[in-house]
Amino acid sequence: MSTTILGLDKQKSENLVVSLNDLLSNFQVYYQNLRGLHWNIKGKSFFELHVKFEEFYTDSQEKVDLIAERILTLGGTPLHTFEDYTKLAKVPVGKNITKDTEAVKLVINSLSELLKIERIILNESDEASDEGTNSMMSDFIAEQEKIIWMLNAWLN
Repeated sequence: MSTTILGLDKQKSENLVVSLNDLLSNFQVYYQNLRGLHWNIKGKSFFELHVKFEEFYTDSQEKVDLIAERILTLGGTPLHTFEDYTKLAKVPVGKNITKDTEAVKLVINSLSELLKIERIILNESDEASDEGTNSMMSDFIAEQEKIIWMLNAWLN
């Protein structure tokens, strides 16, 4: 078995880089959606959601950086063009959303898509004995599950 400088199986690390680039692409679309929601939200929930969407996009921006740095740590190259992102993205694109419930539903649906990808990566990183990626995915998953619960509580 060929290993990386980190002591990880080289082929499994390369596979993780592909999956992490998929996650990176989806996070970039999610991030841009959040910026649009922050800018365009209207109505009685404006003040509450305007601040919340800024909180979410700031957090997403940090996660984008963490994902890209993990890709680099594993010896890969992070994707960095919108063309690459849109080819891989499964997160729904939100355009001209101004209504509070529609905006919150988009965030929930986006997080659900991110969770699917993160769980795949969690399994891959576990099989590769890659604790760094595994820990990052576990943290992302726990946080996003809680956000989905809270946003669903807000909707109901």
